[in-house]
Amino acid sequence: MLVLGVCSLKGGVGKTSITLGLASAALERGVRTLVIDLDPQGDTTMALAPAPSDADVADVLADPGQETMRAAAALSSWALSGLDVIPGNERSATHDRLDETDVDRLRYALSWVSGYDLVILDCPPSLGGLTRTGLTACDRALIVTEPGLFAVMAVGRALRTVDELRRGPAPQLQPLGVVINRVRARSVEQAYRLEELNRLYGPLVLSPSIPERAALQQAQGAARPIHSWPGEPARELSGLFEQLLERALRAPKVR
Repeated sequence: MLVLGVCSLKGGVGKTSITLGLASAALERGVRTLVIDLDPQGDTTMALAPAPSDADVADVLADPGQETMRAAAALSSWALSGLDVIPGNERSATHDRLDETDVDRLRYALSWVSGYDLVILDCPPSLGGLTRTGLTACDRALIVTEPGLFAVMAVGRALRTVDELRRGPAPQLQPLGVVINRVRARSVEQAYRLEELNRLYGPLVLSPSIPERAALQQAQGAARPIHSWPGEPARELSGLFEQLLERALRAPKVR
């Protein structure tokens, strides 16, 4: 089982869109997947529209045991089987101030999980206790950015955080790489930032990047996977997310 954290230390770069694209690709491929929504905003939960459950991620963090995990996991409306969700909740924000002794809570909770090939964690867009707790539970971290000045600067902070956790409570954690989202072909500023990202982070910059397409937002608004959305732009995006998923699944599984 591979545990993949999707993170960004800057909001508004489409981190949740990448999470949903990967979940859609996993569903299309038949990869048994659990999505955990750690972001108190709960956007991933809204898009995946899971069935009602008796617990959520806030309960898991408060009581990270087998019964809580079983109660929290709910089937996404995207699929009859194969894609489960532990829903986010604004109450999880109370865990954003956890001290360093609590960062193992989610990793311990995941020790009770079986039957999945992939776990995707959608982390909050900030460097607080929730993000640290999420990444500590992960094998790989996927850092999401866009070709803009402030987003580029946040990549460096995210990579330093991954390295700090790897040297501390999460020795298994490694960066999967940096995915560049919302790329526009005719933007001079974006072309400059793309060159800058490649210069700064070299092989850590993953290919393909994800272009800005309205189809992605339309599918999310309808609570549907991008693979089920009609039209050529949706097919293009589906293929790109499949490539990104393949890159993630090639990472060594350590559980």
